[in-house]
Amino acid sequence: MDVPAVGREWHLVSRPRGWPVPEDFALRQAPVPRPGDGELVVRNLHLSVDPYMRGRMNDVKSYTPPFALDRPMEGAAVGEVLVSEAPGFAPGDHVLHPLGWREFTVVPAGRATKVSADLAPLTAYLGVLGMTGLTAYAGLTEIARLREGDVVFVSGAAGAVGGQAGQIARLKGASRVIGSAGSDEKVRLVTEEYGFDAAFNYRSGPVGEQLAAAAPDGIDVYFDNVGGDHLEAALDAFNVHGRAVICGMIAQYNATEPPVAPRNLFLTIGKRLRLQGMLVRDHHSLQPQFIEEVSAWIRSGELTYRETVAEGIENAVDAFLGMLRGLNTGKMIVTLDG
Repeated sequence: MDVPAVGREWHLVSRPRGWPVPEDFALRQAPVPRPGDGELVVRNLHLSVDPYMRGRMNDVKSYTPPFALDRPMEGAAVGEVLVSEAPGFAPGDHVLHPLGWREFTVVPAGRATKVSADLAPLTAYLGVLGMTGLTAYAGLTEIARLREGDVVFVSGAAGAVGGQAGQIARLKGASRVIGSAGSDEKVRLVTEEYGFDAAFNYRSGPVGEQLAAAAPDGIDVYFDNVGGDHLEAALDAFNVHGRAVICGMIAQYNATEPPVAPRNLFLTIGKRLRLQGMLVRDHHSLQPQFIEEVSAWIRSGELTYRETVAEGIENAVDAFLGMLRGLNTGKMIVTLDG
C-alpha cells in the first residue's frame, strides 16, 4: 500500500473540567512524515481507548506527561508496517506501538513490537494479551501476591482489567471470586461467562451491604478499579492482613470535588492491611510469562474475554467517552481496518 500524503488524527484542543465533552477534541488532517533512519511508517488498524487517558488530559504533574494541546494524542495501537527504515521490520509486518489516535504514524523501531495474527486476533494485543491483561496478571501475582484459598473482590468486573483479574484469580486457586458491575446484564456476564462465584449491581443498593452479603466470611484481596465507595466497602470487608491492588479509581477521574469515601482508612491499622498502587509499566519483565500462561488459557477455553468495537477513527472520541461511562463490555477498541 502506498503511503498517503495526509491522514486524520485526534487532537486535544481544551482541557476538560469534569466530564470531557466532544468539543474538547478535534479530528484534523495532517501530513504523514517521511520515516528517518530507524523508523517505520505504520497504518493503524486498531486503537485502544483506556481510562488512564483521562488523567493525561489534565495539565498536572503525574507519572506520565499530559497530552499537549493541539497535538495528536497517544495510546496503544496495532498497525501494519507500510515502510521500514529499520532492520528487523518489513512492510506487511504487524506491530504494537504507543502512537494511536491517528490513521498513520511514524514510529521509532524501538517503540514497536512485532505481533502475530496467527497466534491471536490483532485486537487481543490491545486487551487480553496487552496492557490491560498484564495489569490484571501483575496486580494479582506481584502486588496482591495471591494465595490459594484467598477470597477475592474485583470492582469494575465487566471491564477489560476486572474481567480478566477475576478469571485469573479463579484459575490460580482463589476459593471465592466476587465482582461488582454497573448493570444486571453485566452481572450475568461476570457470573455466567467469566465464572465469578458471585457478583452484584452497584447501582442496585449500597456497595458495602451487597459486598457483605456476597462475602460473609470477608475478603483477602481487593482488586480496585473504581475507588470511592467500593474501596470503603472493601476496607470494611477485609480480613486481617488483606491486600488491595489500587489499579484505578474511575469513580473520581471526572470529579470536580474531592471524594467523600473512603472514610474508614483507620481500619488499615487494626487489620494490618496493605494497600499498594500499581502501574503496569513497572511489570514488563513479566511479559513472557504472562503471554505464555494467558494465551494457553485462551486456547484451552479456560479464560474468555469480550471486546466492544467502534468502527472508524471518526468515532474514537465517542468510544472513549462511552468507556468512561461504562458503556463497554470488556475492552473498548476502535477499529480502522476496512
